[in-house]
Amino acid sequence: MSEHGHSNEDCADYLERIVYFLDNELDEADCSAVRLHLDECGPCLEKYDLQRTVKAVVARSCSSEMAPDALRARVRVQIREVQVRISEG
Repeated sequence: MSEHGHSNEDCADYLERIVYFLDNELDEADCSAVRLHLDECGPCLEKYDLQRTVKAVVARSCSSEMAPDALRARVRVQIREVQVRISEG
């Protein structure tokens, strides 16, 4: 158990779900569980805010142009690497 009252495994699970939460891809029960966890867990809330901000900046920056497929693939790999580091750290 960490100092904020949640296990690292519990937080890692919620950090994965946050991606789907941001994309509105969870059912209402899962959304409620994620909201509750974010209300109780400062570190996960910070990571959620960061992911939400990055998503908004990317959406705003890329609204009129489409990135080349190779660049999109590289970005997806880098995002996944960051997600893995967040869930491990």
